[in-house]
Amino acid sequence: MKNQSCFSIILLLVLLYGCTSKIAEPPGAVKQPVEPEVKIEKEGRLSTYIVAEWSSLPGWYDDDLKSALQAFKQSCSVLRRQIIWQETCIAASEKQVTDNKSLRMFFENHFIPYRVIASDGSEEGLVTGYYEPLLRGSRKSSEHYRYPLYTAPDELLTIDLGILYPELKDLRLRGRLDGRRVVPYYSRAEIMNDPAILEGNELLWVDDEVELFFLQIQGSGRVQLDTGEIVKIGFADQNGYPYNSIGRILVQQGELPLEKASMQGIKQWGRQNPSKLPALLQQNARFVFFRELPGDLSGPIGALGVPLTAGRSVAIDPRSIPQGAPVFLATTWPNSNKPLNRLMVAQDTGSAIKGGIRTDFFWGYGPDAANQAGKMKQQGKMWVLVPNGHTVPLLAQQ
Repeated sequence: MKNQSCFSIILLLVLLYGCTSKIAEPPGAVKQPVEPEVKIEKEGRLSTYIVAEWSSLPGWYDDDLKSALQAFKQSCSVLRRQIIWQETCIAASEKQVTDNKSLRMFFENHFIPYRVIASDGSEEGLVTGYYEPLLRGSRKSSEHYRYPLYTAPDELLTIDLGILYPELKDLRLRGRLDGRRVVPYYSRAEIMNDPAILEGNELLWVDDEVELFFLQIQGSGRVQLDTGEIVKIGFADQNGYPYNSIGRILVQQGELPLEKASMQGIKQWGRQNPSKLPALLQQNARFVFFRELPGDLSGPIGALGVPLTAGRSVAIDPRSIPQGAPVFLATTWPNSNKPLNRLMVAQDTGSAIKGGIRTDFFWGYGPDAANQAGKMKQQGKMWVLVPNGHTVPLLAQQ
């Protein structure tokens, strides 16, 4: 009876949230990839990886790789626990930052680049940007500081379906108990309309509802308190709902033209239409909870669990790109045709980052980072770097 009850809960959650199964080719290890093309299917998404020459990576010989190596070393604090990455991470830890030619030789000697092809056969995908925002706030609520940031509530349940069903590995659902039933957690609209739901979970209060909304999209940031103290905050959890773009909604409603549906354009609309703002925000049911971070961190903490590096960290879909892996990105600067070709490291994820060639470029902290991130909506190509002697399907099993 207990197993039947458990199965009923799992079935209910799958029906509520939706899911797909994960299928992968069996792992294998060879000194060099035998086949020029490798296909893996993970959670219903087919990605294709084709072995490439280093010379085919646009701008590979022009990139300054010092910060890329440092970012990869950050990844190794997690990756070194996996056998596949141990040898490469040891070599990286012993590599001293010297001249750029030496750094290129390090990556060329220890990795094989694989070009990523999307499920529809395209070689390009969307590249957006994100950053670490600065908000103004207080540890006490007031008429001026009246919009709360919340910590994750104790009643928020995280259910790992992979414990009972290995084919659902990495699928985690959020919910809460309603009597003996597991139901979806409260949506953004429910939380905004009934503050009592999260009473006692207030972390900080800020003065701008639009900035708070975009803080939830970015996932981390800083808050300058009325005392002068700057507090670093990071992602703690979320309520389990899919992300819904309010920029797309504004375009569909005729409130904004497509070319102005950037972060800056949406913020301006919100301040010009304060009476319409709550209803708009509530159409994105996803809600993010935060935690206070140590003040001495070099950057915000990404999904991999390591500090992000400005201009070198990217958020990816882990169903397509292995978390922690170096990724060469060929794109253009925001609102420009100027090439932006750079070795990045996959250290974060995002609810809107879905697909084989889909990435979010971390610009860092400050006004310039905010400006670049808000404008970035480019096309780009990606290559994932795989340690010698291994293949993408083998990494996908980790």
